Amino acid sequence: MSKAAIAAKEKLVNDFAEELKTAKAILVIDYLGLTVDQVTNLRKDLRDSNVKMKVMKNTYLRRAAEKAGIEGLEDTFVGPTAIVYTDDADDITEPARIVSKYEDDIDVLSIKGGMLEGKVASQDEIKKLASIPGREGLLSMLLSVLQAPVRNVAYAVKAVADSKDE
Repeated sequence: MSKAAIAAKEKLVNDFAEELKTAKAILVIDYLGLTVDQVTNLRKDLRDSNVKMKVMKNTYLRRAAEKAGIEGLEDTFVGPTAIVYTDDADDITEPARIVSKYEDDIDVLSIKGGMLEGKVASQDEIKKLASIPGREGLLSMLLSVLQAPVRNVAYAVKAVADSKDE
């Protein structure tokens, strides 16, 4: 193998290690069996939510994880592997929610494991995380709760006004 090829591979690993260092949520998924359309749609949904997906050789993933100081995911780097990750600290649930939706719809896609804010997470923990509403959903719920008392007062005032009109 030429020195240029080795240098290019080393740069690829180093660049990915830098991305992993800043990642707040990392999911390791098995994507074998997905059609091109399914992968394209998954990547689009991830991209729309500021989530990235990389497919690379497991040896490169191991090296990048090691350089990034990530431990505990080595066992998941077996077979066809893709890494889904985000550096958005505001919504670490988004990658889990999107991948879980696809996992429910497509039998061949599966979550192998992951890491959330520096801690290794099992498939079950990731599934639980996916069921939590995202930042926008939580803000919407909060707004609804805050509006309820005002709405109830408005209904009461309207009821009193309607009864006086009669």
